[in-house]
Amino acid sequence: MSAEHLDFSDLGRILVIVPTYNERDSLPVIIERIRTSVPGAHVLIADDNSPDGTGEIADAFAASDSQVQVMHRRSKDGLGAAYIAGFTWGLHNNFDVLVEMDADGSHQPEQLPRLLSALRDADLVLGSRWVAGGGTQNWSKGREVLSRGGNLYTRTMLGVPLHDATGGYRAFRADTLRGLDLHSVASQGYCFQVDLAWRAVQRGFTVTEVPITFVEREIGTSKMSRAIVAEALWRVTQWGVAKRVGQVKDALTGRRRSSEN
Repeated sequence: MSAEHLDFSDLGRILVIVPTYNERDSLPVIIERIRTSVPGAHVLIADDNSPDGTGEIADAFAASDSQVQVMHRRSKDGLGAAYIAGFTWGLHNNFDVLVEMDADGSHQPEQLPRLLSALRDADLVLGSRWVAGGGTQNWSKGREVLSRGGNLYTRTMLGVPLHDATGGYRAFRADTLRGLDLHSVASQGYCFQVDLAWRAVQRGFTVTEVPITFVEREIGTSKMSRAIVAEALWRVTQWGVAKRVGQVKDALTGRRRSSEN
């Protein structure tokens, strides 16, 4: 991609938020790739007190690059909490675009320009594995079935027209985040991603999906667990049931008003 295509100054100040926990081997690579892919972007490393020294490595990068910042968090509170803290910091420091990106290379920084280009006509852009042109590398069939099934369940229960509401590679406009009532978000993992995407749809923001290729990590270990998947299924079910109960109540209220008139 030519240099002019890497210029997103028209979008304002861009912050890429990268949560970390024990990512000392992958972090240096991912920072370099981000800075090469979108040279104008700033990077915020939100480290959850990694015992392997990830925070110290992040500090070394920040000391040598003014576009890299580090947030040291006291404990491992989960992905959702790390992103909320990063969003809050970014909004306070007047960034116009805030990006979610994993530290392990599963979200390819080289595809970030694709998300930012789409953000020119959207309020939130989701990097999607399950639209035309998207996909995964090095995934088992079982994991693919789980992801596709989880997204189908989400579309069915919540009525959101999204193919990949559980993905974590996404770009927000600052005003979008301000409109999502972030202080009330308590979900984690897959569920955190569904929560924010659903809120954006409910509030009438323009949500666009662009294809990405998700690459299974080669360095370190995955943070995914059965508990995270179970939380997502449970909360999506709760939200879906609550939505349908609300629709029934609204319908009954409308009928009563019609009969009274």
